[in-house]
Amino acid sequence: MTNSIDEIRDTDLMMVVGSNTTEAHPIIAMEMKRALHRGARLIVIDPRKIELTRWADLHLQLRPGTDVALLNGIARVIRDEGLVDRAWIEAHAEDWEAYERSLDAFPLPWVAAVTGVPAEEIRAAARMYATTKKAGIYYTLGITEHTHGTDNVLSLANLVMMTGHLGVRSAGLNPLRGQNNVQGANDAGATPIYLPGYQKVTDDEARGRFSAAWGVEVPPVNGLNLNEMMKEVVKGKLKGLFVIGEDIILSEPNSDPLAAAIERDDFFLVCVDLFLNETGKRADVVLPAACFAEKDGVFTNSDRRVQRVRQAVPPPGQALADWRILVAFARAAGYPMPDYSGPAEIYAEMAALSPKFSGISHDRLEQNVRGLQWPCPDPTHPGTGTLHVDGPMRGKAPFSAVSYRASAELPDDAYPWVLSTGRTLYHYNAATQTRREPGPIAKQPRCFVEISAADAAAQGLEDGGEVRVVSRRGFVEAQVRVTGRVPAGVVWMPMHFPDAPANRLTNDAGDAVTGTGEYKVCAVRIERVRAEAAK
Repeated sequence: MTNSIDEIRDTDLMMVVGSNTTEAHPIIAMEMKRALHRGARLIVIDPRKIELTRWADLHLQLRPGTDVALLNGIARVIRDEGLVDRAWIEAHAEDWEAYERSLDAFPLPWVAAVTGVPAEEIRAAARMYATTKKAGIYYTLGITEHTHGTDNVLSLANLVMMTGHLGVRSAGLNPLRGQNNVQGANDAGATPIYLPGYQKVTDDEARGRFSAAWGVEVPPVNGLNLNEMMKEVVKGKLKGLFVIGEDIILSEPNSDPLAAAIERDDFFLVCVDLFLNETGKRADVVLPAACFAEKDGVFTNSDRRVQRVRQAVPPPGQALADWRILVAFARAAGYPMPDYSGPAEIYAEMAALSPKFSGISHDRLEQNVRGLQWPCPDPTHPGTGTLHVDGPMRGKAPFSAVSYRASAELPDDAYPWVLSTGRTLYHYNAATQTRREPGPIAKQPRCFVEISAADAAAQGLEDGGEVRVVSRRGFVEAQVRVTGRVPAGVVWMPMHFPDAPANRLTNDAGDAVTGTGEYKVCAVRIERVRAEAAK
């Protein structure tokens, strides 16, 4: 996030793109509601009606997968109507001319035809966003889980820069992190191309410092991203996985071939988790982990805020904190990893090697109960709430000319609906924890598929009935939920249920840059399940 969560309450306009915020990020949604009560305006861009739509000044209900067309259409209006902040661009950006020319390919009538959003709504959204100084964009997986997810994010970044909304309080570009401490995991280098602190593995100087500190030569090549790893597992070229806190059988797209691959005799699987989930059931070794209340350390939230976490109770049985498991594993594998005194020493090592975190320590966090936001380059620095205030941190910010590409799999006569997937309020991600609690189960006991009233009537389906949802990769059975939340031609399912795993259906075609699978668009058909068969 370029801005802080507490800045949301002071914003004058929120553009929420591909984020069901009240269900997936309810605390951030509370800040959005505070802003709405104060008089802020709201634009929702989503194929599905969400709770925030009730308060939206505009809901641009685009066809799934047409985000680039819509966002470039908004940018075209801003350009054509002279709403561009040319002073900001001249001072802080580069490659503007090429980007400006690329918008010629997005005339409003064409954009409206592709996206299904009326041209006047697109024009109104462009004017509202460009003429409001404190206007923030908030997005999440509805933007990134596409084969063109990187293009979607670049299109949003273009909008922020062309209007001068970067480096402005209560504005900016703000991805909302979907799981606890996923920001911290990225910060610590849990990606195949970065060392801790977003220092590239291919950077000789950075790699040299880490090699010296760790006493081992860090390889100068990028690793495989998650989507690439899963494909190598299915091909039989990757023979083992060490899975920490992830249920890949439920969370990875096109999951049936993956499940079959990890069950092969020549495959070795280690799982580290709190409970035995669907992936853990297939593991050769399961190592029990400590939960958040059973260990010390830090969590980093969506707005780069590092906060202390303190052990409240001891871990049960043989469960250990993750760092202890990793140290023991490294030593067993032949690397003499230091016998750290605890998380404070581990974080100190990372901070010493990563300029973004150099001013953060456990001792400082003890004195700053709200945490410290990076970049925080030295022990006297107060942390950074809003990024790029004095201009882009990299120097000149590049515009990116992005072309429109259709999603990898579109409806046809055999599979006439678009399936999109997501999360709900009552279950958390793969529901490894929430499926063990009676409250969430009572609220949402089983999988369902949302379908429009028009489509349900055309298929003779009734609310509460049983259907089989079929894609080119497999099928699941679910309960019909007739709703006005989805438009005709689109159905939606949650991904939380092992007895109806939605990711058996989804497409594992990946984004060219990140490898993220196309969870938000795949083609399906709906088949009725006879009552006696359903029983």
